[in-house]
Amino acid sequence: MADRVQEILSWYSSDNAGTRTNIARLLRHGKLAGTGKLVILPVDQGFEHGPARSFASNPGGYNPLYHFQLAIDAGCNAYAAPLGFLEAGAAEFAGRIPLILKLNNHDVLHDEKDPLPSVTGSVKDALRLGCSAVGFTIYPGSSHCNAMYEQLRAIAEDAKDCGLAVVVWSYPRGSVLSKEGETAIDVVAYAAQIAAQLGAHVIKVKLPTAHLEQAAAKKVYESAKIPITTLAGRVKHVVQSSFDGRRIVIFSGGAKSEDDHVFEEARAIRDGGGFGSIIGRNSFQRPKAEAMKFLHTVMGIYTGEMR
Repeated sequence: MADRVQEILSWYSSDNAGTRTNIARLLRHGKLAGTGKLVILPVDQGFEHGPARSFASNPGGYNPLYHFQLAIDAGCNAYAAPLGFLEAGAAEFAGRIPLILKLNNHDVLHDEKDPLPSVTGSVKDALRLGCSAVGFTIYPGSSHCNAMYEQLRAIAEDAKDCGLAVVVWSYPRGSVLSKEGETAIDVVAYAAQIAAQLGAHVIKVKLPTAHLEQAAAKKVYESAKIPITTLAGRVKHVVQSSFDGRRIVIFSGGAKSEDDHVFEEARAIRDGGGFGSIIGRNSFQRPKAEAMKFLHTVMGIYTGEMR
């Protein structure tokens, strides 16, 4: 198993020893340690969606410490959250799980067809809190995308200088895209490529559909006969679009849904060569015992212990 981690680290030869060590920490922690697979618990939804929408279904989630403990007890590779949630528990849980500080966020109190999140944390904050990585969201397709790309470039440079890993949420969204286009295979693959080109070590995207949004891209997909009819095939193409699989690509769990549906998605991620999942609402919006069983099943699918 260690050889797989070493292989992945070899893809980041331009990074310093600190950054590579922190990538290794993500890959060598929890139930999936050493497999090259990741299951990360993200809890930025309180900021992004509001507290009641996020935590009312499982009131324990209003307490920031609940999420640290859930991630640890479930054997997740890492826990990701905005500044406030990490500050609330980083000292108490120091050294028990790798942390990812989400450095930008936006709220839903106004209609935002072309989102531009606010920068809500810093690399200095991440170092102070003992984080292994910083996280940053970009919205390819937004009219403000260039500002986000420039922000990310500067933050990634600082993070890498300080030996931190960089995780990029790359979510296509904006007035130029249809709702269906936000998860179209050509658009998601493009978003993954953009994140890789901006220096991401770990890329987070949504699972793509077979829809093709861009007319010019559609011609290429059809003429080149790119296999996108199955979810596993689409995952494989997104991973291929991320430097031919030489960047870690994980997929969003999305809104809470039926277990069998999530497990089928995990199988497709595994079979398509994806590196794992970042699962928030499907985890913390259920009772803890149920969440633990759920996450262990996902991890078992990734290791091949469960079909």
